[in-house]
Amino acid sequence: MAKALKITSERVDLGTNPLSQKTAIPKTVEPFPQHTEPSSKLPSWKPWQKILFRMAFVFFVSMALPNSIDWYKEIVSFDWLHLHYRDLYDIARFGSGLNIFGSTIFGSNLNGYAIWVITFIFSVVVGLIWTAIAVYRKSERAEYYLLYYWLRVIVRYRAGIGIIGFGFTKLTPTQLPYPSWGILNTDFGDLTLQKIYWLSIGIVPWYEVFTGIVEVAAGALLFFRATTFWGAVLLFGALADIVYVNFAYDGGVHVYSSYFVLLSAFILIDYVPSLYRLLIQEKFTIPFTYYPNFSEAWQRILRISLKTVTIIIFLPVFTYLAIVNFLYDPYKQPAIKGIPSLRGNYHVTEFKLNNQVIPYSPLDTTRWQQATFEKWTTLTFKVNKPVSLDLSNGGGAPMRDINRTFELTGVAGGQRVFYYEADTLNKVLYLQDKNRGVRQEGREFLGNRTDCGGDARTNAAARKKTEKALEDSWIPKEALANIGSEDTKIEAIARSTRRTKGIEAESRPTKRNRMVLKYEILDGGNKVILSGINENKDSITVVLNRYTKNYALSRSTLEAGKYD
Repeated sequence: MAKALKITSERVDLGTNPLSQKTAIPKTVEPFPQHTEPSSKLPSWKPWQKILFRMAFVFFVSMALPNSIDWYKEIVSFDWLHLHYRDLYDIARFGSGLNIFGSTIFGSNLNGYAIWVITFIFSVVVGLIWTAIAVYRKSERAEYYLLYYWLRVIVRYRAGIGIIGFGFTKLTPTQLPYPSWGILNTDFGDLTLQKIYWLSIGIVPWYEVFTGIVEVAAGALLFFRATTFWGAVLLFGALADIVYVNFAYDGGVHVYSSYFVLLSAFILIDYVPSLYRLLIQEKFTIPFTYYPNFSEAWQRILRISLKTVTIIIFLPVFTYLAIVNFLYDPYKQPAIKGIPSLRGNYHVTEFKLNNQVIPYSPLDTTRWQQATFEKWTTLTFKVNKPVSLDLSNGGGAPMRDINRTFELTGVAGGQRVFYYEADTLNKVLYLQDKNRGVRQEGREFLGNRTDCGGDARTNAAARKKTEKALEDSWIPKEALANIGSEDTKIEAIARSTRRTKGIEAESRPTKRNRMVLKYEILDGGNKVILSGINENKDSITVVLNRYTKNYALSRSTLEAGKYD
């Protein structure tokens, strides 16, 4: 068993100005005695401290440890030899708190904090029961010191692992992507608050990298006892700002960012008395630290092994997977490159609907006004008709490009966003609308398993083994053979079991607006003619003339994805 080790010293009060007390010298100062002390010599806990600790112990264990069986099932199901970035991200990010009584209070989720309140009430009740039981027996003081030590270990490792997963999405800037051409062509007033903030960070990716460095550094510091204080300070400062930003800009991840503020605050509480004595009272201060003495060899080996494995997985391995994700499969934007000869901005010089020419008018709700082929497999065009609002802001963990919706911009202006699959032999585009409206609201409260398109499940393991795959024959088999598998079009280094299974799961049919358009490239690529059937089953012919648009915003030197 681990023995209790107390680090003590005899404190001598030198007054408010120790330097002026020339004759006041400590009699004995032993900051780090290397011996064990009997539990009877440890400072005693007051009754009110024990009651608060019991409640806090239940609360933070409930908040810090995964309480969903699905989380453990997913870890077992991972292909650890072919990991995907989102595999480790899902380990780092999981739902917290108790929802045994539901996730609402009187029908309200309290802006997402209802589970916290429910967990707190549960902890108070259990803490009081624990106290009542303790009345009938005298608890050893060392028991509380030991429990408090292990509680802090649980909290700091939970906070460290979680914020590292959060931080790598910024350190390799994919969480807040650089805006696509379609977004840059959208009027500022057509953007939502959340989108405006995310784009304001996305256009300065090196600042995004800096915020990622802060978060990953905070997590790494929390892995070590000697640097826990500095890790908690960094974490508290960085995430408190993110909480306020999410409330101010309606960002939607205020609960998860608040979670790290809560954990870091709990860690910092232990340092408050010493800091108060040192900084406010200006008295000579030596902190008191308790930790177990692992006297048995197997205890030391187990401790070092677990710490080493944790650090390797969540620092060097996570770094490698995050870089691969940034270069070849950025989760917020499509990964597959589009047709190079189509890329660019276009004026719509002619538009026919059912063989009738529709002259240009800024008020027309049918005619395309401008069009853009992105570097990846997306066509955007604008019409004078509002589109449904999608509040997802590209969240979730979709594997298919069609379900990566960060390109959706706002509520007005009529910006349409279509994903295309290209039969380049017959020069036909099979297009599907990426906007499915409000289907993705409330992502934060659904945990890792959110609606990302297709069958509304991101992991193929979520499908029943006996479930038959539905077929969607809107694309002819001959064309599908020419188009090829989406999974194989990514660089081999970025392929993973998760991606393969995810694409399969998300390929199930779903209701979307669709178009089938032939394309013809003329005048050395400066002119493109699209003709075929639109989403309303009407025949259309669209003549596009390429133009070069010089944006005031300089192109970034740190854009995710390789589309050359």
